[in-house]
Amino acid sequence: MGLADLVRRFEQEYNRRGIVRLRKRGWKPKILPYTGYGSDSLRVLARAVMAAPDEADSARSLIPERAQRGWHQFFTTQVGYLPVTVSIGGTTIETHTDASGYIDLLVEGHGLEPGVHEALITPVAGAGARAPVVIVDPGVRTGIVSDVDDTIVVTWLPRPFLAAWNSFVRRTNARQAVPGMAEFYAALLDDPADPVFYLSTGAWNTAPTLEDFIRANGFPAGPLLLTDWGPTPTGLFRSGQEHKKTQLRNLLIAFPDIRWILVGDDGQHDPYVYADLAREHPSRVAGIAIRELDAVEQVLSHGVPIQREAPSAGRAWADVPTVRGHDGYELLARWRGEGG
Repeated sequence: MGLADLVRRFEQEYNRRGIVRLRKRGWKPKILPYTGYGSDSLRVLARAVMAAPDEADSARSLIPERAQRGWHQFFTTQVGYLPVTVSIGGTTIETHTDASGYIDLLVEGHGLEPGVHEALITPVAGAGARAPVVIVDPGVRTGIVSDVDDTIVVTWLPRPFLAAWNSFVRRTNARQAVPGMAEFYAALLDDPADPVFYLSTGAWNTAPTLEDFIRANGFPAGPLLLTDWGPTPTGLFRSGQEHKKTQLRNLLIAFPDIRWILVGDDGQHDPYVYADLAREHPSRVAGIAIRELDAVEQVLSHGVPIQREAPSAGRAWADVPTVRGHDGYELLARWRGEGG
């Protein structure tokens, strides 16, 4: 048995004991809704966790204020294999949460019009919730996929000490937005119906805080595509690159007529992930915008300064338009052909 298997079993047993202990204290399961999405078919996203008696029977979030200390977001006990009923658009489906308490349900033939709808999720025990679902108009032809860390919010990931400070210590309303990025996104959107997805290797626990950050800093609303921390069947940690590649391909499948503008930064793997997608599906990528970290950020990210190719506003990466810039204002100028 590998180390990852041992850690995963320990995590599962620790969580199981936690559920038993909390039930004795009167805690119940509660559904935390996430924003789903779809077109002809749709995804309903949520998670079941244990909640205190005063929270389990109310509609209040387990994370009441974004001004709290960030570490509060990570202390939850998930409820795996909890039977739930999901109702949306005249369709009712009985299912259950997975081992980590997540609901990721694909609904076909929903018959819903474009816009924001709600899926009613009712667990067999505890409080239910209404999960928003964005149905994208089939006539839409352009969308944005945006990274989060160091692209719209300054977090200095993946540096472990600074990441831990930002995620667990600093108050969640103290996070800084990257200058000009909200304006850049507003300029990219031809139509208010154009979808925006926020793709990150961050944990789902941070979803309420990220949604508050997006709203407070003037970014367009859109579903979050996050991941789960912890061991997998193949390793102690999940692959951020694989998570992003998988989610990008899911979007290509879900929206076959949309061409995507991919926005990220050069501190992690975004340039490589986006380049791979552009080479494999050039007709589906309308453009790539990469925020360049400054020298200090690069050292913190990689440990040493890196040599990057000269920024170019021309065509690159499988003949897909590509721009680079230090913030949203520079990216916007180059996107419009006004800069370097």
